[in-house]
Amino acid sequence: MMSGRTVKRYREGNITAAFGTDLLLQGITAVPNLLLRLYRHLDITDEEMILLIQLLRLQIEEKNLLPSASALAECTSQDVTRVQQNLNRLLEKEVLAVTEYYDESKDQILSGYDFEPLLEKLSEIWASIRVREIERTRCLLEKRTRTEANSPEFALIIKAFEQEFGRPVSPMEVEQIRQWIEELNPTLVLEALRRAVLRGKHNFKYIDSIILEWKKNNLRTLEEINAYDAQFKKRRSVKNTTPKVDERKKALLKTLYLS
Repeated sequence: MMSGRTVKRYREGNITAAFGTDLLLQGITAVPNLLLRLYRHLDITDEEMILLIQLLRLQIEEKNLLPSASALAECTSQDVTRVQQNLNRLLEKEVLAVTEYYDESKDQILSGYDFEPLLEKLSEIWASIRVREIERTRCLLEKRTRTEANSPEFALIIKAFEQEFGRPVSPMEVEQIRQWIEELNPTLVLEALRRAVLRGKHNFKYIDSIILEWKKNNLRTLEEINAYDAQFKKRRSVKNTTPKVDERKKALLKTLYLS
């Protein structure tokens, strides 16, 4: 039995249930997804990231603010020397720091690892990414404005989408419409919008499926599309009437057997 921890008694042989219970009782260490996704941008290696996660766990689970290299080596695949090297590098990169904490229960000052430098650097990376995203959105909006100014027809198509959707279209949606127009006649793009609206499908994914169907069948004009639809309806009508003929045959055979 592990000291200082809650252990539940379980039925003999029910090891799966015991594992599940212990899994919950031992708690969970929350690691921000943003950190997991961007740590390489902070020049943090995989080994160093594992140490950071273990440091978080030890602080949260065991209240160990300044674990030794040997304690960290026990919960990683790194030996003591390697752990100490990685800790030193994290301190040199100013990703990690050692600061003083006040322990109210013991009324004393304790030294411990500080994650504030890590969060500061992470926030800078996040901010730079957000700035690039904002700049990209601005460029797309400017491109949209220039395109609409130079192409009244494109502006009318955008306006038609916004009227049918009841909202402004996003920069990414503008790019999607632009791509459709480059691949098909603008009239067909409006026709795809009309058909989607008639079916109550106010989304770009459904419109794209209509356009893909037309491209797949090499339909380039409204006349070709209407002819294709007519043929499709005719084939479906023949298919639907075939079972009725079969039913008449069955009824005739049944009459012959009963006569």
